Amino acid sequence: MTDEIHDNKDLKRYELKVGDQVAVVTYNLSEPNLMITETLVPEALEGQGIASRLAKHVLADAKERGLLILPVCPFFSAYLQKHPEHAEAVHPTYRGILGI
Repeated sequence: MTDEIHDNKDLKRYELKVGDQVAVVTYNLSEPNLMITETLVPEALEGQGIASRLAKHVLADAKERGLLILPVCPFFSAYLQKHPEHAEAVHPTYRGILGI
């Protein structure tokens, strides 16, 4: 597995290539907000922690860039509820919605 997660700004998605497959987190950027719209992991790659790895990267990147996450994606919302230590990276309105 490649170690590099790439922000493909043209396609508005973070990408992680694994062999000939690509797992992605799609987003819309409207600074200071980063709306996470979808997390897609190819079926053959499910169960390997790839979506969580992408989520950790996106959260770290948003923090470094001073962006607040708007987690519209169901996976991302569930990830944040399981990991409330990332609450400061989430827009206050969504913190309330998610109960974090």
